Amino acid sequence: MSRYPTNYKHSAAIPVLMIAQKQNNNFLTLAAMNKVAKVLEMAPMQVYEVASFYTMFNRTLVGKYHLQVCGTTPCMLRGARDIIKAIKEHAHIEEGETSEDGLFTWNEVECLGACVNAPMIQVNNEEFYEDLTPESMVAIMDLWKKGEEPQVGP
Repeated sequence: MSRYPTNYKHSAAIPVLMIAQKQNNNFLTLAAMNKVAKVLEMAPMQVYEVASFYTMFNRTLVGKYHLQVCGTTPCMLRGARDIIKAIKEHAHIEEGETSEDGLFTWNEVECLGACVNAPMIQVNNEEFYEDLTPESMVAIMDLWKKGEEPQVGP
């Protein structure tokens, strides 16, 4: 909060909501949003509006790995539909659902900003995996199932 002038605490809504979500297993509860409102001296409704506007905030419980698949034109042209199919078949879930083991939830999102390395995904609003194929997507998911972390990036 020291980065924000005291009369502009509201400007910290997005970063504080991100911290609250990360501390709560990638999920924003009503209690967490109310705490953010209190800390930032905002009306709770203002915080709810921010959290509901931006797709990076999860207002429902998601899996340990929230797979956000870029669905814009460059990724689609380079195989994003095949990536989605691989995720759906490997985790046995539809969009927004969580796998039985609690590991995976996937959603299609707008541009993630790496068109040159399409198709790509973002995981938990933090890590990016680029130049994906259905095979590499399944391999990444298998590593997570084993408790291992795949190499991030292209």
